[in-house]
Amino acid sequence: LLDAQRAAGVDTVGVLVGGAPTGVALITVDPSGDNSIVVSPGANGRLTPEDIRAAGGLVSAARVVSSQLEIPLETVAEVVRALRPGSRFVLNPSPPAPLPDEVLAACDPLVVNEHEARVILGDDAGDSPEEWARGLLALGPRSVVITLGAEGALTAAGPDGSPVRVPSPKVDAVDTTG
Repeated sequence: LLDAQRAAGVDTVGVLVGGAPTGVALITVDPSGDNSIVVSPGANGRLTPEDIRAAGGLVSAARVVSSQLEIPLETVAEVVRALRPGSRFVLNPSPPAPLPDEVLAACDPLVVNEHEARVILGDDAGDSPEEWARGLLALGPRSVVITLGAEGALTAAGPDGSPVRVPSPKVDAVDTTG
């Protein structure tokens, strides 16, 4: 796989190869197109803060860094610490977990679905996506995107956090895995 990536012109200098299998996600889809996902992190779960420090030049040179929580949360926090000022950090906290303040403050945007929003907000989640957006912004991210499946998405940013709904095109979903 790495050879194929290199042959296609992809810079693989930051790819680590170790003694663990690649992470795998097992996805089932019901007749209505909704999915259920079980993740085995494999090598993703072994990425450490030390690995990020060793690759610090790659992270600090990036204008945009995207992450999720299939790598350990302490590693995500180290990524945030390695960011250069003015860079953008996009986080999809999946699988969901409570997030440290320093990670939340770096998110631009924090991208969540309903389940992830409710896990992060806990008992203060509220009932509507607009409430989730305001609650999430109050935790520190510069912007949030809430994915709403067939209902599209909702975005909010800045101090006023005025949510904006973005409709999705209407389709007959066969599989919602992405």
